[in-house]
Amino acid sequence: MWGLLTSRAMRPGLKLAAAAVLAIAILGYFAGNPRGWFSHEAPPPVPAPAPAAGPASTTGPEAVAAPEPAPEAEPEPPPRDALDEFTSALLAEAEDTWTQVFAEESDTYIPPRLRYFDGTTRSGCGDSADGDGTFYCAPDRRLYIDKDFHRGMVDRGAPEGSFAHAYVIAHGIGHHVQNLRGIEDRLQKALAGKNAADRKALQVRAELQADCFAGIWAHGARKGKNAVTPAQLDQALSLPASIGVELMKRHEPGVIVPDPYSHGTLPQRKRWFQAGYRRGLVKDCDTFRARRF
Repeated sequence: MWGLLTSRAMRPGLKLAAAAVLAIAILGYFAGNPRGWFSHEAPPPVPAPAPAAGPASTTGPEAVAAPEPAPEAEPEPPPRDALDEFTSALLAEAEDTWTQVFAEESDTYIPPRLRYFDGTTRSGCGDSADGDGTFYCAPDRRLYIDKDFHRGMVDRGAPEGSFAHAYVIAHGIGHHVQNLRGIEDRLQKALAGKNAADRKALQVRAELQADCFAGIWAHGARKGKNAVTPAQLDQALSLPASIGVELMKRHEPGVIVPDPYSHGTLPQRKRWFQAGYRRGLVKDCDTFRARRF
């Protein structure tokens, strides 16, 4: 009505009557809503009719949004046992060794974070498969230790606390050192665009360097009567691969066995461990520039 009253001329005979009606309407409006157009408040909502009985709608603007799923909780770690105590002692040894090495280069060593698990776990590198054993994940700077894997080593002749267990963990710490020194980043850039053979060669060089870094740890921690024997080194290098394959076959029949030389051959791994063990020097571990690896 207001639009018509303001946009059209009114007949003379109707002006007075229309004005009276309009005045009454305006007075009635302000009587019910004292603030009227001068307020930004919306008029009181009209109650919606009660919904009909039946299943709730799951689509359209009237649907009620489903609650957000709760974030996934961190998995509970397995109970502490002898492996935890052994690992804690070994991490302390490694920290002493690498703190000194980094300090010589005016740098600071930051220990890896640690998580124990049984069988499988999630990491910043994705889900682990049963048989992966102890592994290091660079994105979250964490060392993952599979207790099921280490129990398998005990069952196959490597007693708890033996060098074989220590070597697996020290190798993982070697990858952490690569990450801290920027080697991991350079490796990933170098892998881009390479063919399968070149990628494998670079990855093997990275694994052999982690073996060499494990040798640097052993140089500082395994001396005198605790010196590493050839038999201990053979067991430490060969046993983990066989345990991993056994665990994968046990839980995933028909699984394709991974390349046993993805970490290098046994002679290669011995040679590079001994390169780090002999003098404890990082410069002796440059597997990427070595013509023979």
